Amino acid sequence: MQFEVWAPQAGRVTLQCEGVTRALERDPERAGWWTGEAEAQDGTRYGFALDDGPVLPDPRSRRQPDGPDGLSAVVDHGLYAWRAEWAGRPLPGAVLYELHVGTYTREGTLDAAAGRLGHLAELGVTHVQLMPLCPFPGRHGWGYEGVSLWAVHEPYGGPEALKRFVDRAHEFGLGVVLDVVHNHLGPSGNHLPAFGPYFTDTHHTPWGSAVNLDAPGSDEVRAYLLGSALAWLRDYRIDGLRLDAVHALADTRACHFLEELSTAVDTLAAELGRPLFLIAESDLNDPRLITPRQEGGLGLHAQWNDDFHHALHTVLTGESHGYYADFAHAGLAAVAKTLTGGYFHDGTYSSFRGRHHGRPLDRATVAAHRLIGYSQTHDQVGNRAQGDRLSAMLSPGLLACAATLTLTGPFTPMLFMGEEWAAGTPWQFFTDHTDPRLAEAVRRGRRREFAAHGWAEEDVPDPQDPATRERSCLDWSEPEREPHARVLAWYRRLVALRHGQPDLTDPDLADIKVAYDEEQRWLAFRRGDVRVVVNLAERPAAIPLGPREAQVLAAWEPVDPPAADGVLHVPGESCAVLLQA
Repeated sequence: MQFEVWAPQAGRVTLQCEGVTRALERDPERAGWWTGEAEAQDGTRYGFALDDGPVLPDPRSRRQPDGPDGLSAVVDHGLYAWRAEWAGRPLPGAVLYELHVGTYTREGTLDAAAGRLGHLAELGVTHVQLMPLCPFPGRHGWGYEGVSLWAVHEPYGGPEALKRFVDRAHEFGLGVVLDVVHNHLGPSGNHLPAFGPYFTDTHHTPWGSAVNLDAPGSDEVRAYLLGSALAWLRDYRIDGLRLDAVHALADTRACHFLEELSTAVDTLAAELGRPLFLIAESDLNDPRLITPRQEGGLGLHAQWNDDFHHALHTVLTGESHGYYADFAHAGLAAVAKTLTGGYFHDGTYSSFRGRHHGRPLDRATVAAHRLIGYSQTHDQVGNRAQGDRLSAMLSPGLLACAATLTLTGPFTPMLFMGEEWAAGTPWQFFTDHTDPRLAEAVRRGRRREFAAHGWAEEDVPDPQDPATRERSCLDWSEPEREPHARVLAWYRRLVALRHGQPDLTDPDLADIKVAYDEEQRWLAFRRGDVRVVVNLAERPAAIPLGPREAQVLAAWEPVDPPAADGVLHVPGESCAVLLQA
């Protein structure tokens, strides 16, 4: 078997394979690369030693059976017998579902999560979005401090378990999206700096050194990241990638890394004959991310839309701290603006940033499905001091309103695991760092962060306490009980309507018409022949819909069709979806 590694700074590289040491030779055609052969098969343990130093795992390791610091293991992807005949599912028309493997079930494994995929098929979502799976120290964590970007966290089940999960999802007709982190690596178990200039001091991120995308040696670093991304799509049959915090991918080269990545993914999709897509997380409000390359953009297929979340969150909860301030001041106007224009901050002044922010979205160029809309995510729940969900703050009726605006709005909707039944469990920030100093630093940093916002230190959960993760696991007995069962039925109805009413997946943002009354706290919008109304006030609202007859498709509380004067009477904290003749 051929082994190779990029180590341009090394004067000598040896391969340690099953207890045997072999010297590698420089590749005369590829600068900085070392190659050699050894007997190996699936499961063979190996590592590389640089200049007679310690044996390190392969930067391109496909498996780390003993964790990030252990030896790598060979993975023969050809040994897995795929069962599902899968042609893929495109992003337009999708309903996404964000899932954390370690807390979706108490077992916290991919196999256990696969056992619950039937629930998602019944819910009607089209894609499962898995939070990061790359190895990290310890057993449990969010996954954003991962290392070994080609491997799967062993406590989740490793590479074979991921294939079984994807295969089972595809058998249910569900696509799989994987969250990947390219902007930084975790502080523990990251051995890349020993091999080459994977990081640069030219740029910085909130999490440490920036990945080297534009300094000397960056060609190979970009190839490393591109190879990892394509491997998930090709070897594991993943359908799409969610790219974490792309605003932290500092790249001054003429062809931005994201453009190179989108080109490579589109090429692979054509080769495989199935749709593949990239979803960016970005707070830049820069439409170039999701503008097609032929129109001068970077060609990513979608991005998370935090502005929709912030606008919705403030009108539902009344919170106005931090980045919520501008949205809270605007009220329902902020919701209306995002529904029709995508971004709230489209060049407007952001008091949180102390400057103008964003730029307008060209609705003629960017389809509505390229924005992902949500009322909750792992970030927006887990980065609260106590990880409290909307279900801890809102009545079932207001939860139904949030779901209605998300699932009938113009954006590709995404749900966060458990929200579909108003889960009573929190989702808190938890870690399992094996380095005591790092564990204490994270613990103190978390408490200090929330103390600055007025929280008492004793009220902030200890990330290292196993009970913090345990509290965050979903309680699968809840969907069978009230009020959870009613909320779940409402979500199922809304998802079915989204699939059954073509107007609800119309890609043209210009076609949506919004009306609202700030004082009465109601909002209504029209998408083709579909009318959606939400009443956020405790008192009933009389909402004018116009003279056309309308059929009630769904209502949280019973409503009669509009009277002859075209007015719909909606109970307090309720919502309805109607079809006009």
